[in-house]
Amino acid sequence: MKSISLDITKAAQFLSEGAVKAYEPKVRAAQEALENGTCPGNDFLGWLHLPSSITPEFLDEVQAVAETMREKCEAIVVAGIGGSYLGARAVIEALSNSFAWLVNDKKNPTILFAGNNIGEDYLFELTEYLKDKKFGVINISKSGTTTETALTFRLLKKQCEEQMGKEEAKNVIVAVTDAKRGAARTCADKEGYKSFIIPDNVGGRFSVLTPVGLLPIACAGFDIKALVAGAADMEKATALDVPFEENIAAQYAAVRNGLYAQAGKKIEIMVNYQPKLHFIAEWWKQLYGESEGKDKKGIFPASCDFTTDLHSMGQWIQDGERTIFETVISIEKPNRNLLFPSDEENLDGLNFLAGKRVDEVNKMAELGTRLAHVDGGVPNIRVSVPELNEYYIGQLIYFFEIGCGISGNVLGVNPFNQPGVEAYKKNMFALLNKPGYEAESKAIQDRLAKEVK
Repeated sequence: MKSISLDITKAAQFLSEGAVKAYEPKVRAAQEALENGTCPGNDFLGWLHLPSSITPEFLDEVQAVAETMREKCEAIVVAGIGGSYLGARAVIEALSNSFAWLVNDKKNPTILFAGNNIGEDYLFELTEYLKDKKFGVINISKSGTTTETALTFRLLKKQCEEQMGKEEAKNVIVAVTDAKRGAARTCADKEGYKSFIIPDNVGGRFSVLTPVGLLPIACAGFDIKALVAGAADMEKATALDVPFEENIAAQYAAVRNGLYAQAGKKIEIMVNYQPKLHFIAEWWKQLYGESEGKDKKGIFPASCDFTTDLHSMGQWIQDGERTIFETVISIEKPNRNLLFPSDEENLDGLNFLAGKRVDEVNKMAELGTRLAHVDGGVPNIRVSVPELNEYYIGQLIYFFEIGCGISGNVLGVNPFNQPGVEAYKKNMFALLNKPGYEAESKAIQDRLAKEVK
């Protein structure tokens, strides 16, 4: 099998000669700290060798539950937020028909995502859509008390039981949660739901290769064994004993840290030329933003869908402040074949493209943009993916995960915690008068009163 590949030449040229190679000792030390469990956050390293440790029997168990849900459900709602849904959504949307919700060929249930916002209109419209549907729910939450997901699950559990009956609902509601504690675990045990465990040593943003991601992906009809096989092969390809020159994760970590520390590049834009990869970038943004954005450090992760966003963001990227670099995910071979048509009148002047594959035009747009942006002072990293399938998406996931772990350690932060995300929750609970937040509530009310004056 082929493998994804990395081209850093158009990024390394913005650094002094030998700068990337000079990062080799730091990168190796960072990866050794991961392997030896001596890095900050070492109690969350369960993802590191997860692909190679997943057994066929476990995947069969996940697949069996997915098949039950597929047989019984027209729609399946994945209730989760952040790492509890982004990985699954990224894989499903990358592999699905772009118009799956319109095609509705009845071969696969419609996969919906909720529990990732507190939008009243969104939730009302979701429950309205499900009123005449046989639907199931995958409730993904380690604690079961995350506001967005818990609210959504309350609504969907009640509706599912009312429409299908409490006994039948047990067959189509699955919990992916903690092994022993938390509200979601208590509910699953009390109601008799099938459940899968979120490992204690795997953080949410690294959890796509646990049941958090595998169950929804299997429910959507995709091959989770191929996905895991791709990740396992990338685990080998980026192992500590792989030479720096051949280790694409080590090189990625080195060049992006070099651009940040030595060239003043504070923003990394994840770029794709394939619309199906939009949520791959959303997943990547959480992975790197939540892992590296600490201690007043970290590259800001952004994303653009090209060529679409070239018509809105292209001017800034070409001529704006030179604090950015791009990482481009390029798909070598599309899964479909479509030729550019000829037109007798040629009013648009595009007959010179007649007979060419649409992807050839897209590839030339990609190459032309890359050249223009490099000329404009934007370093470019290129990740080349042979084609969009489960195997190569699995490779891509692990490549970014191990690259993130190495990069965060080189940066000198704990890549596996997220203390900053708790601040808004404390304020929100205080404003909503949640029991136990009385002191915080008074402090906020006093502060707001002063601001009004």
